[in-house]
Amino acid sequence: MEAVVAVFALLFLLCLAFGAYATVKAVGAAKRGVDRTISQARRTVEDHTLRARSLAQPGPAGELAELRLTLRTSMRATQDALYAGAAEDESLKESLGLFERLSAHGHELDGELKRLESEPDRATLAARLPDLRARTRRITQSADALRWAARDRARRFADDDLDALSAQIDVEAGALRHWTREEPPADTPQQPSPARRDWQTGPGTAASDPARSEAAGSHSAHPDATAADSAGQSERPAITPPTRRPVYSWNKKPRPESTT
Repeated sequence: MEAVVAVFALLFLLCLAFGAYATVKAVGAAKRGVDRTISQARRTVEDHTLRARSLAQPGPAGELAELRLTLRTSMRATQDALYAGAAEDESLKESLGLFERLSAHGHELDGELKRLESEPDRATLAARLPDLRARTRRITQSADALRWAARDRARRFADDDLDALSAQIDVEAGALRHWTREEPPADTPQQPSPARRDWQTGPGTAASDPARSEAAGSHSAHPDATAADSAGQSERPAITPPTRRPVYSWNKKPRPESTT
């Protein structure tokens, strides 16, 4: 009885532990989902703010907002394309490593552009804009090159697979429509051989064949030779005589027949 109580207590503790673990995992997943939603919402609001600022504020401030929006859009699109492609293509892992290094430069530039938005000295800001514009162009061009290369690679694989599939379908369709193939022309029927002609024409038409007529005449002209041939044929055995079967060492000796 004590053993049964101990087993039930152990099962109860295991259920509690499993329930606590499942609760912690569920809370963690929910927290990550909420954080992801908040980050996405914050990113969307910031992008809309930058777009509105680039249109509403002329001069260096509006150009800074436009540079930030261009940089963030390009980097985010490249990140999504590479991570989505890496799940199916292992060759993109090296591209992901390069993108992570490029992201470090992108985050640094984005932070610098964000700090310069509150810069009161417009003259200094205007002087630094060409360098900021060139850095943004270099980073976005590199990101775009990685993104389009990954997309071209995925499309090439899809095209190759589609070509192979189309070829297989064409072969299968041709096999299913085998009756539409052009049949080779039938050969001209051959004339029956003399032996076959004898079976086809029957014994009553032997006189119509010159060779047979000649053979019949030769047989009638030499009755002695015909009789000799018939005698030789009659002397030949109709069935090949049996031969003695070989006797092997493992065969049993034939038992003598009983005279009783």
